Amino acid sequence: MSQLTNHVCVVLLTAEAIGISLNLKEINLFTGEHLKPEYEQLNPQKAIPFLVDDEYKLSESRAIMSYLADQYGKNARLNPQTVIGRALVNHRLHFDIGTLYRGMKDYYYPVVFGKEKEYNPDRYKPLEGAFDVLDKFLDGQDYVAGRNLTIADLALVATVSTSEVFGFDVEKYANVAKWLDRIKSSAPGYRKANVEGLEILKKMIEDSKEE
Repeated sequence: MSQLTNHVCVVLLTAEAIGISLNLKEINLFTGEHLKPEYEQLNPQKAIPFLVDDEYKLSESRAIMSYLADQYGKNARLNPQTVIGRALVNHRLHFDIGTLYRGMKDYYYPVVFGKEKEYNPDRYKPLEGAFDVLDKFLDGQDYVAGRNLTIADLALVATVSTSEVFGFDVEKYANVAKWLDRIKSSAPGYRKANVEGLEILKKMIEDSKEE
């Protein structure tokens, strides 16, 4: 896997929270290693991350998070077992990938990764709207799905912290800012699983500006 990607970081954060070690295999996106026939045969989506657990194979980062928490986690609060608790966590995961992460990707990625030269202001409004919603989710509570840290927090913190590295003003959203500080200090292995990748991404952005 390539730790530069948001999707990989959320899986690493989950593994840290559970307390398990993953046998990581680096896939170089920049050289197109994920497009090679041997990888496509293993993973038809040709995406990362991709989990191989004995004979079981699974793609999509949020699905992998849920699987790891259920299969190997000892803390049931991380991925609640009640119908209502699980539904709320699933909602937050869908909100992340379909709304918040999408807003961040649509606005920042074209410029950061060199496809466009200028940011499109029309794409900024959905990102602001997504942060507004997240701020409301966090009103009066410490975590995005209730009283306890869940995999939903781990997914969303990867998106929020990446947005912050790209230059988004998280401090405008008081509840999100407090929650972000809380997750940075309380999520197990946060620096190893997320910060190291963010630092690489930040340096890549800075280097590209100097060119």
